[in-house]
Amino acid sequence: MQILIDTNVLLDYLAKREPFFDDARQILAACSRGNLDGIVAAHSLPNIIYIMRKYIPLGRIKRIIIDLCSIVEIESIDAVKLHEALHDQEFNDFEDCLQYQCALSGDVDYIVTRNPHDFRASSIPVISPHQLCILINQ
Repeated sequence: MQILIDTNVLLDYLAKREPFFDDARQILAACSRGNLDGIVAAHSLPNIIYIMRKYIPLGRIKRIIIDLCSIVEIESIDAVKLHEALHDQEFNDFEDCLQYQCALSGDVDYIVTRNPHDFRASSIPVISPHQLCILINQ
């Protein structure tokens, strides 16, 4: 199963945000074991670094991101995705629309996010981290 992991799920894991940490940990562990193919939109990485550097030194964050990149694929942002996101009238949030464009390009089965309402216009099924954990543990 191929999934796009939204930035908020990655931050749940990296910042150990409760009560969401355990689901995020299970998802990334499944990616690490090869049970899930995780995709992360390239623009998630600078967003994570920007948020996390308030709490963790930049050098440590970079090492964490390097480790993350060893277990997930990074889907690039290119001119086509930017153009599509800029012209999309269905999404209210540009960043979410870029996530969606990366999901389309990555041919994923699910977008995994804690904010499913942000992806109402998605033609790709949207699932919460907890719902995904139930699926992978069956």
